[in-house]
Amino acid sequence: MTFLFFFSALGAFNGFLLSFYFAINAKKKIFTNYFLSLLLLVLSIRIVKSVFFYFNPHLSSIFIQIGLSACILIGPFLFLYLKSYSDEKPNWKKHIIPYLAIMTALGIFYPYVEHLEIWKLFIVKAIYLQWFIYIVFSFKYIGPIIQKTNKKSSLKKLEVWFLSIYLGVAFICLAYIVAAYTSYIVGALSFTFVLYLIILLLIFRNSNESTFFNEKEKYQNKEIDKATLLLIDQKIVLIIENELFVNPNFNLEEAAKELKITKHLLSQYVNEILGKSFSSLIKEYRVEKAKRLLETEKNYSIESLGYDSGFNSKSTFFTAFKKITGLTPAEYQKSYSK
Repeated sequence: MTFLFFFSALGAFNGFLLSFYFAINAKKKIFTNYFLSLLLLVLSIRIVKSVFFYFNPHLSSIFIQIGLSACILIGPFLFLYLKSYSDEKPNWKKHIIPYLAIMTALGIFYPYVEHLEIWKLFIVKAIYLQWFIYIVFSFKYIGPIIQKTNKKSSLKKLEVWFLSIYLGVAFICLAYIVAAYTSYIVGALSFTFVLYLIILLLIFRNSNESTFFNEKEKYQNKEIDKATLLLIDQKIVLIIENELFVNPNFNLEEAAKELKITKHLLSQYVNEILGKSFSSLIKEYRVEKAKRLLETEKNYSIESLGYDSGFNSKSTFFTAFKKITGLTPAEYQKSYSK
């Protein structure tokens, strides 16, 4: 029993340490790490509650309520973390503030200690259901990575990291759901197990590749020679001339194949010479295409023009267009018609 307590409690303790680490890392202008930090924080709070309640059933009901309340934020923080790395800007207030208000109201009007049966029969089940629903919603950002594994394509380090975080949280959620049929400590033990797998990923990542927390790559070759620069200058124009970017799945790897240069060299060129990420460059090309279509095509919906420009969803099209032009597609079309 002592070993069981130590192993499960240690996972929660390390979760707090990692949460603090990512919060500090987020200060380096990597805002998405705040969501990761908060995700680990609420997970750790939930696990601490599980550990101490398992070994001390007479634990203060207020502490139990805090642990269960933290659980309602696990799903939203997972969703916000994954979404923050996509083309979509997450609206964290919509996903956090309502749940904070609900749990505060429940704590005031239906405290755990006075309404134990209501919590067990309804509220706790609703919390786990909400957690599961957010895991389903988050799959939108993991699906393309899983498709790459099915096609036996190599995954980027960042993609491996996202997949690990997602599957880890999903596994912990499942462990808590089945805990009613096995043991209450299963969720805490699963968190410890998943956490140490994540720590191993951190330790063994290749230091000369992009880290899990910063998409800008570090390059061993600090300069591209002039002849190579000229060659890439000539070749990269083909992306525009052949409109390769209208393929919604067009990525750095595909571009390197089309231009017959290495992926590493193309990435270095775009990052260091053009001063942007490859995904940002492609979004700019797509927005320029969309602008031309908005100026000339009047019989098609704005959404369809976005798809014709290479965007894979309405939201990514509207977000990218607004960010680059300062106008929504509808506003741009209207201004051009005047």
